[in-house]
Amino acid sequence: MDRITITIEPELLAGLDAFVGAKGYAGRSEALRDLLRERLQAEATTSESGGECIAALTYVYDHHKRQLANRLTDLHHDHHDLTIATMHVHLDHESCLEVAVLRGGVAEVRRLSEGVISQSGVRYGHTHVVPVNIAVQSHHHHDDAGTGHSHRPGTHAHEHIRTLVWNPKA
Repeated sequence: MDRITITIEPELLAGLDAFVGAKGYAGRSEALRDLLRERLQAEATTSESGGECIAALTYVYDHHKRQLANRLTDLHHDHHDLTIATMHVHLDHESCLEVAVLRGGVAEVRRLSEGVISQSGVRYGHTHVVPVNIAVQSHHHHDDAGTGHSHRPGTHAHEHIRTLVWNPKA
């Protein structure tokens, strides 16, 4: 590992120390590494238009907003190939939280997410994108856990997490 030196204002350092303590890090270095990894990963998935991903789309919306629930449902149906699962939670008399797990091309997943979040009546929205390589393969699964359950041989997809490095020229 390389060692670097940075100059940081006292207020920002106090915030870093509070973050280190609140999150239980052993020290500043690991916290800074995690923050940097997270930011670089976000930049890489934002700038990457190709490739595949798994994503969690979370949003809060006003279910009294005229036809909004129908428009959101239509968006998901129009992109049924991207939506793996959706969870719906009633927060109060006006607000609902939905979490949609998406899988597909980064550009397509972002378009669907932006289409949902930009709807009038959606109060909060965020998409967490995890880049993956989706490999379709045929193999046997063994019962390593001792549960007595074993998958039959067959062909199915596996998602393998990709490590991205931000490249501003990409």
